Formats: sequence, C-alpha cells, structure tokens
Amino acid sequence: MISDTSNTEAPKKEKKTYTVEEIAEQLCVSKKVAYALVKSGQFAYVRAGRAIRVSKDSFDKWLNQN
Repeated sequence: MISDTSNTEAPKKEKKTYTVEEIAEQLCVSKKVAYALVKSGQFAYVRAGRAIRVSKDSFDKWLNQN
C-alpha cells in the first residue's frame, strides 16, 4: 500500500503582523513613506529590538477605511 504523505504537512499559520517592507509593497510606496505612516500612529505596531511589526488587523482595518 502506498500512502500519500503530501497531506501530512502542518497547516501554515496565518500572519498576525506585517513588516514595514510588506506595508510598503502593499501600498506601492517607498520604505521611507511606510516608516512615516507607521510612526504616525494610524495603526498599531510593536517594536522588538530594532524590528517593527505592524498589527495585521489594525493595518487592514485602516486600509479599508481609506
């Protein structure tokens, strides 16, 4: 009997945050503009050392309102 092992992979976790680079790509703006948007406080973000992670829910809500 041959078993199909392709279905045994764990499901991928849904992203809960975006990087500033991902936001820049989504909005088709430069990283500099994306950093300015993040620091403007229009959506939630956290700092982990030097890394900035933007709340996916907060960003998506902001994007859909504008």
